[in-house]
Amino acid sequence: MGTFCSVVKFENLQELKRLCHWGPIIALSVIAICSTMAMIDSVLWYWPLHTTGGSVNFIMLINWTVMILYNYFNAMFVGPGFVPLGWKPENSQDIMYLQYCKVCQAYKAPRSHHCRKCNRCVMKMDHHCPWINNCCGYQNHASFTLFLLLAPLGCIHAAFVFVMTMYTQLYNRLSFGWNTIKIDMSAARRDPVPIIPFGLAAFAATLFALGLALGTTIAVGMLFFIQMKIILRNKTSIESWIEEKAKDRIQYYQLDEVFVFPYDMGSRWKNFKQVFTWSGAPEGDGLEWPIRRGCHQYSLTIEQLKQKADKRVRSVRYKVIEDYSGACCPLNKGIKTFFTSPCTEEPRIRLRKGEFILATRGLRYWLYGDKILDDSFIEGVSRIRGWFPRNCVEKCPCDTETEQAPEGEKKNR
Repeated sequence: MGTFCSVVKFENLQELKRLCHWGPIIALSVIAICSTMAMIDSVLWYWPLHTTGGSVNFIMLINWTVMILYNYFNAMFVGPGFVPLGWKPENSQDIMYLQYCKVCQAYKAPRSHHCRKCNRCVMKMDHHCPWINNCCGYQNHASFTLFLLLAPLGCIHAAFVFVMTMYTQLYNRLSFGWNTIKIDMSAARRDPVPIIPFGLAAFAATLFALGLALGTTIAVGMLFFIQMKIILRNKTSIESWIEEKAKDRIQYYQLDEVFVFPYDMGSRWKNFKQVFTWSGAPEGDGLEWPIRRGCHQYSLTIEQLKQKADKRVRSVRYKVIEDYSGACCPLNKGIKTFFTSPCTEEPRIRLRKGEFILATRGLRYWLYGDKILDDSFIEGVSRIRGWFPRNCVEKCPCDTETEQAPEGEKKNR
């Protein structure tokens, strides 16, 4: 009893509130519907338990469900790991390289960023995911990625069961009208007859579950490949945008320097091991990170400070070249834009051709920024903030929030 009380603390019970959100409710509902229907279809109408294959199939379905839920709840309740309140580096001289968070009353450790939803500075923050109602970061990156892998695999297995159930049950009931077509379905005939007949309600439920399984396989599978891509490069979505702005800053001012991302170990396998370990715990403490040769521990934070000081690269100016309705997953903007829609609660911006946008961060096919409501580009004016497709805008020639610097000033800076 004492052990149970030590595990179930008040803070842990408070974490259960994360379940009271549309993201976890939808995600857990999809998991429950697909796994339950797959087990019912398999046992009653497709592959009975009294056969060896049916028993193995049933155990595999249970195994998928358990592993998916284990990694899902790990990602949700273990969390990304937060920078301790009041944290500062051991060496006081390193403070000059770090930004200070007024909310957390602490310095932002390398690779950490403040999340407005969690209201804390998150270690190695990638994004805030509404489906787990938590951030994806240092501690739960592996569990989150495993969930993205296991969910499509489990749904593929479930979809196979759904298709075979409908095929075997409906074969003798449908008349195709072609006498020349003969298919041997003796293996699909059940003996004894199922206790519950495969009626219209069962068919509708199986068809609905099949749609959920296929949709989940495509959507979550795309997210898995995106996550694996950044893991193999040892980057986060935020760091990819910082790197893009760094290259833009160097090109604009014609600087004789090259920005090298400091946390890429130069090997995909080494980058992979930064997240996935045999112990299940990621390498390091989330505050200090191994860096590649020739880089500084604070190379990325120094670049952030440069961008913060440079008013021009805080946001990149874009002109709208194509209307956008503000849809979450627009079908008319390309299949890649449709499937890579950001998984976030942040809104989308409705765009009209000729408007101007100030992008502050982005993904490969999406950008996030502000739409200015008047004709002025002065700080402090009213703005609408949110996501919009990258292929609806083009970068302005001057690419600046203020007047373009003279040619001589570019080189001097």
